[in-house]
Amino acid sequence: MTISTAEMDRKIDEHFNFEANDDVEGVVATLSPGARHDIVGWPSGPTRGRDNARPFYEGMFADLADGKVTCIKRLYGDGFLVDESLWEGTAPGNPFGFEGKGRPLSFRLLHVIEFTDEGMIDREQVWCDFMAIKQQLVQD
Repeated sequence: MTISTAEMDRKIDEHFNFEANDDVEGVVATLSPGARHDIVGWPSGPTRGRDNARPFYEGMFADLADGKVTCIKRLYGDGFLVDESLWEGTAPGNPFGFEGKGRPLSFRLLHVIEFTDEGMIDREQVWCDFMAIKQQLVQD
């Protein structure tokens, strides 16, 4: 594997910046053409390829707004990184099936990202703290 940790950081930061700007085309352009995209627990399950990842981002950008991702910690291996982050913003839509009503929202994310030798994201697996999301958005 020829990709450095600095190159991995640049690509994942670029990916997160496109997400923060609700730029679907930018986000999917960071993925390799045959990328595996897996939001763990997502009803449709994992997808393969840029075009199949696109609907997730379109829905997420409608459901979440003003998002900011703060990196807590990154761990690196040969051609992969694990990123623990905090997402903060608002929920104008129905993120992850919960009615947002425009309320503030924050939750932790764990990304497991594998890269191609050329520096593209070849696999993105995301684990969300759904319990934190539920506690903030589900009112008794």
